[in-house]
Amino acid sequence: MADKKQDFIDQRLQDLNNDGVDRRGFLKCMAWAGTGLVWTLSGGVPVSRAFAQGAGEHAAKGADFTFVQISDSHIGFSKPANPDVTATLQTAINKINAMPHKPDFLIHTGDLSQLSKPSEFDTLDQVLRGASPKQIYFVPGEHDMLTDNGEQYLQRYGKDTKGAGWYSFDHKGVHFVGLVNVVNLKAGGLGSLGHEQLEWLEDDLKGRSASTPIVLFAHIPLWTIYPDWGWGTDDSEQALSYVKRFGCVTVLNGHIHQVMQKIEGKVSFHTAMSTAFPQPAPGTAPSAGPMKVPADQLQRVLGITDVNYLVSGTSLAIIDSPLDSSSSAMSGNGGGTDMAAMASGGASTDSPTEVKIDNFAFTPGAIKVKPGTQVTWINHDDIPHTVDSTQGKFKSAALDTDQKFEFRFTEPGEYPYYCRMHPKMTGSIVVQS
Repeated sequence: MADKKQDFIDQRLQDLNNDGVDRRGFLKCMAWAGTGLVWTLSGGVPVSRAFAQGAGEHAAKGADFTFVQISDSHIGFSKPANPDVTATLQTAINKINAMPHKPDFLIHTGDLSQLSKPSEFDTLDQVLRGASPKQIYFVPGEHDMLTDNGEQYLQRYGKDTKGAGWYSFDHKGVHFVGLVNVVNLKAGGLGSLGHEQLEWLEDDLKGRSASTPIVLFAHIPLWTIYPDWGWGTDDSEQALSYVKRFGCVTVLNGHIHQVMQKIEGKVSFHTAMSTAFPQPAPGTAPSAGPMKVPADQLQRVLGITDVNYLVSGTSLAIIDSPLDSSSSAMSGNGGGTDMAAMASGGASTDSPTEVKIDNFAFTPGAIKVKPGTQVTWINHDDIPHTVDSTQGKFKSAALDTDQKFEFRFTEPGEYPYYCRMHPKMTGSIVVQS
């Protein structure tokens, strides 16, 4: 079975190399004159690019400036999907430093750390200090806000920001807005921007000319990719209504660890690869989460995003580059087959007073117990989760792999709960006399 699976992976990688797509082409935002955004493709929508290849050099030479997006470094993760995430982040930085034209700055779209530990942030800072661009802009992922309501993240990376870390800046005629959609998540919901941030965003964009190019960046996608896995933002429609009048809008996100692209009117959406580990394509596995691939193929599904903006021609080119540029990365137009070929999962059952956290689900999802019963939750995923009462009755710390949380129920009633990191994960304890 393993050999058959590997043969399928090898075939899919070969298909990517022989798909007829001109890998020297790149995505352009052009022919824009205030009436809309026309996306033209050279040889099809490109997904990956080695920075050393000719078209990347050509795009940078003609650009007024270049910046690079990196995402989902997960420093502190050490599971089989990637035992050394620091090394792959360093590989990404090395690729950035080797670019023929130095980027003006970097944008990191969140999940810098795995568990918000000071040592993880320290390691990240040490690696990033070696990057040639010294200006780095951050937005947090849910993994960065696990302790102290994100205070540690804000002290390090959120100085002079608003609220939970949102802000904006201008660079050579382009207006950038960093948004935060990973705090105060509701049970069963998706990412959330919240009323205060939305009011700020509306005010921030007021008075700006419709000819101003806009770049929004946030961790969780600002378009609904796969709600069953929480891959979307509940109130993104309101946020996007504020940019409808602008002629050129680009939205950059992370979180899903793979390239996906969508054009909707004047807005181009783009999610980035992770520098840490891949995740399966939507719906192709029992759940989201770290996906183990053969070691020699790991860097093909990790990468960075290079963005070139040409002011004079109102042109923007987005180029995704795998860390291993010897072969193409996974396709980003849905990407299902490639990721599905590498994904695997399973299911199991539990005793009535034990809840297993596995495949981004609480199992059993609902149990009935008697007063005085102690319920134990054990995390079997490679990603941390929490157990939070929606009524404020109990709240766990972040549970890493094989860690447990226990709570004794003394009063009859129903106690719904969820994971505050992944709010689509919900469960319920019913205490009956």
